[in-house]
Amino acid sequence: MPMTMSRARVARRIATAAAVGGGGIGLLGVAAAGVLLTEVRLARRTVGNSSETPPCADGRYGAAFGHRTDRPPLRLGFLGDSTAAGQGVHRAHQTPGALLASGLAALAELPVDLRNVALPGARSDDLERQVALLLADGDAIPDVCVIMIGANDVTRRLPPAQSVRHLSEAVGTLRAAGCEVVVGTCPDLGTIEPVYQPLRWVARRLSRQLAAAQTIGVVESGGRTVSLGALLGPEFEARPRELFGPDNYHPSAEGYATAAMAVLPTLCAALGLWPEDERPEPARHEGILPVEQAAAEAAAEGGTEVAATRAPWALLKHRRRRQLPTPETAPGPPVTQ
Repeated sequence: MPMTMSRARVARRIATAAAVGGGGIGLLGVAAAGVLLTEVRLARRTVGNSSETPPCADGRYGAAFGHRTDRPPLRLGFLGDSTAAGQGVHRAHQTPGALLASGLAALAELPVDLRNVALPGARSDDLERQVALLLADGDAIPDVCVIMIGANDVTRRLPPAQSVRHLSEAVGTLRAAGCEVVVGTCPDLGTIEPVYQPLRWVARRLSRQLAAAQTIGVVESGGRTVSLGALLGPEFEARPRELFGPDNYHPSAEGYATAAMAVLPTLCAALGLWPEDERPEPARHEGILPVEQAAAEAAAEGGTEVAATRAPWALLKHRRRRQLPTPETAPGPPVTQ
């Protein structure tokens, strides 16, 4: 609990600095930043750096459902970095966008049109450009958007307050346009297998601090978050050969499926499609907490959703996952628009 409260205070400091336009080198100071940069350079010699273009998964999923209803297709937008783009896999249906579009189509029993504008290597300061791309066609505004961002903010030294400010502004712009928004927060960079101490400890601390601060900014801007860090942490550490791709950095197909299964319940809940009640279940360690405390607890436990209630409170919820459609049972391959 003391660790959670400390992380909550730090996250609130970052979010407050973001709101007033602050910046700064980061929370570990100049000396630690120097250690981090040295270790990053060493790690990059070991960790692969895939230059392959991620497969394009844009198109219509669940087209067969269109013959059963007069309702228009749902529109799903995807933004973020290489993880959002699906770098590390070779087939479109293995990307997180395709997995979530298939799952959403199956649960909504509606076609889903996916458009992914994520850019490998992107930091949060690229989100303004990505949002503009998604909103450029006023007749095709997404119903819901998923953002996965944060890892490059840590490794490429974007000050955390600036990172949170860019993300919060992106969420606010999308919400103002009528989109629901779900953010998969910064992954746990301490799980990258070839990275050793002290970088592993520093990377884990920085990524969890950023994830908690992201949660505060997103929730206060009208979005929902799902923690990916601690979810992927224990599972990736236990099974790195299965859940990391060939470059030892990006997730494998199974790794992306693990992340998508965590995000799908919140994605559906944002659209009113998830069967679970919004009320917290104390037996599942859910509750309504001060937003910074909910953010800190979510950063330490993967698959945890945080959504706004009445300020300054937030709902902390662990939604039950459902199996994603497999390529054999998915409601049809994407159809080019």
